[in-house]
Amino acid sequence: MDKQFNVESDGQIYLNHPKSDKINKIISVCESLMFAYGDLISFKDIQAIFKSKSIEVSLKEIRYSLELLKERYKESDSGLELVIIDEKMQLATKSDNYDYISLYLHPIKKKSLTQASLETLSIIAYKQPITKPEIESIRGVKCDKAIATLLEANLIEEAGRLDKIGKPIIYKTTEMFLKQFSIESLKDLPVLKEDM
Repeated sequence: MDKQFNVESDGQIYLNHPKSDKINKIISVCESLMFAYGDLISFKDIQAIFKSKSIEVSLKEIRYSLELLKERYKESDSGLELVIIDEKMQLATKSDNYDYISLYLHPIKKKSLTQASLETLSIIAYKQPITKPEIESIRGVKCDKAIATLLEANLIEEAGRLDKIGKPIIYKTTEMFLKQFSIESLKDLPVLKEDM
């Protein structure tokens, strides 16, 4: 039997709350959408889908339903897992099965990031939104190649331009960054021991 959860007014999820028909429907619809779509789907999009069917669903109810579904996948022998990133959801294959999947799919090997790219990515992750001159000021060297590599890998993206002389590009991390580092949001980044 599924573990039962309860979402309290503080947004936290607790054990021992019976699932309602509404929660079961949210779980069913979310699972179907994730299977059919294959990419990240935002909680707000789920809410809009229900609203188009004249069913009011709160973001807390969606989060609660997805936590139940996530727990169900964890407890089963399924080859799938539910990934939640920044109030978006996606079905993914379990990382334990990567070796088997890669034998069948033969993925193109991606180049690993250089030390310079990793340093640049770290600065962007912790200081975003940030410009190239600000990154170079922190690193003490040019970072054109590192930024180009990170853009190509879809780990960072342009987030606009700063309203000052030269209108420098502002960079921020992407959802791919969160997925690659298995974190739900930037709040989950490790705390720095000392300021950069």
